[in-house]
Amino acid sequence: MSKPEGDREMRPEIVLFGDSITAQSFRSGGWGSALADAYSRKADIVVRGYGGYNTRWALFLLHHIFPLGSSSPPVATTIFFGANDAALKGRTSDRQHVPVEEYKDNVRKIVQHLKKCSPTMLIVLITPPPIDEAGRQSYAESIYGEKAMKEPERTNETTGIYAQQCVSLAEELGLRCVNLWSKMQETNDWQNKYLSDGLHLTPEGNGVVFEEVARVFREAWLSPEEMPFDFPHHSQIDGENPSKAFEERCL
Repeated sequence: MSKPEGDREMRPEIVLFGDSITAQSFRSGGWGSALADAYSRKADIVVRGYGGYNTRWALFLLHHIFPLGSSSPPVATTIFFGANDAALKGRTSDRQHVPVEEYKDNVRKIVQHLKKCSPTMLIVLITPPPIDEAGRQSYAESIYGEKAMKEPERTNETTGIYAQQCVSLAEELGLRCVNLWSKMQETNDWQNKYLSDGLHLTPEGNGVVFEEVARVFREAWLSPEEMPFDFPHHSQIDGENPSKAFEERCL
């Protein structure tokens, strides 16, 4: 269901585009829901997360999620892929594997499309998080028992290579970037504190993403404190003459 044209004009959109870590971001304690709270009545946080997707598959979605010629493109978009691209070739998640050179090129193509949608759009790249191989193994055994994988389908070392290419691309294109792979590993026991199954995020892990994305938004030009409310704050409404507060915005 589309929103009324006036509503789009009053409240800009921020799109979160990524894989399952983005798809899960509106769960309790999620980084997307925290952003929605921070930008309440200032901007709409739109989640476009697709579990299991890599950048190769994400390219097929671009014209559907970000149509060219839109009169109201997002003011900002986060691009958060790589965890599935970095799945190892020949292991249980082989189908999701994308070579690192192609991963970098695919992210470049996503950025180029977004720039065509809106040259002024704030684009933030987010690296995949680190991988706890032992945590992945324990999770697999809890689900599949003796049939669980014997060798890791992702490694932290390989994922780090993808993260570095993401950072490198951001530097090349002059984009802002959250190096989640490095940031999380600055904390002791990050494997248990930030990851629920060796890959996906705990509430604390979501908190790191929120803090980093919110920091980058503020350092750019998208601080919620500096954005106007969509409609007047209740303190601005005169109980005797309420229409006055709404004249400029609604009448």
